[in-house]
Amino acid sequence: MRVLVKLGGTLLDNADSRAGLAEQIAALPSLGVEVVVVHGGGKQMTRFLAERGVESRFVNGLRVTSPEVIDAVLKVFAGSVNKELVSSLVAAGAPAVGLSGIDGVLAEARQLNPELGSVGEIVQTNPAVLNALVEHGFIPVVACVAGDRQGGIYNVNADQMAVACAAGYEAARLLFLTDVDGVRAADGSTLPVLDVNGCQELIAQGVATGGMQAKLNSACAALAQGVGEVIIAPGAAPRVIQRLLGGEVVGTRIVREVQQ
Repeated sequence: MRVLVKLGGTLLDNADSRAGLAEQIAALPSLGVEVVVVHGGGKQMTRFLAERGVESRFVNGLRVTSPEVIDAVLKVFAGSVNKELVSSLVAAGAPAVGLSGIDGVLAEARQLNPELGSVGEIVQTNPAVLNALVEHGFIPVVACVAGDRQGGIYNVNADQMAVACAAGYEAARLLFLTDVDGVRAADGSTLPVLDVNGCQELIAQGVATGGMQAKLNSACAALAQGVGEVIIAPGAAPRVIQRLLGGEVVGTRIVREVQQ
C-alpha cells in the first residue's frame, strides 16, 4: 500500500515529537507500506524571519514571499526543517532522502498571484523521482518548495504540495497529521467520518474556517485526483500512524461518499 504522510511544522518544532513520528514512519516499510513524507514549517519560518527583523505578511492564509523571504524558504523549509526530519528518520533506522519539489522537477509550479510574490501553485508533478527512491528502499522527505523550467523558485502551501505528490504517487491514503484532534462539527465534537458533500456543508455553514477550511479543500482535491481516502488526525496521539493504518478511528476520515 502506498501512503503519503503530511507533517505540520508545529509537530516538527520539538525534537521529541519529531523523533516519535520518525520512529513510526521508519517502521512502515516493514509493514508493507511504501511511504512518502511531505512537511511544512510555517512556525519555524515565522520565527526565522522575526529573528532577522522581517515581518511575516499573509493574504488569505498565504505568506507574501519577497526575494528575502524566498531565500528564507530555502534555508528553513528545504534546509533546517527538512534535514532535521531526515536526520531523525535516519536515527530511527530509515534510509530517508530529503528533497524539494525543485529536485527532478518533482513539482512544477507557476506564480499564483504577483501581489504575493514568489508564491506558487503546482501545475504538474513528476512522480518518477519518488518512484525511483521508494523502489530502491528509500523514504522521500519532500519540502514544500517548487520550481519551474525557467529556474524560478516558489513557496508552495504544504497541504497543496501533499495533495499533488499523493495524486502523482497514486497514494491509497493521505494522512494529514496536525495539531488538532480532527474536523469538528458545529457542536465542537470531532467527526469520525466525512464525505465531500459534508466538507462543503461545513465550509458553507462557516463551521470550518481558516486552516481547517483549507485542509478540507485540500482533502476534496486529493479525492478528486484519485487518492483513496484522506485522514486528518492529531500527530501527537500515541502510535497514531500505525493506529490509522490499522483501521482505528482517530481524527476524521474523509471519503468521496459515505455509504448509507
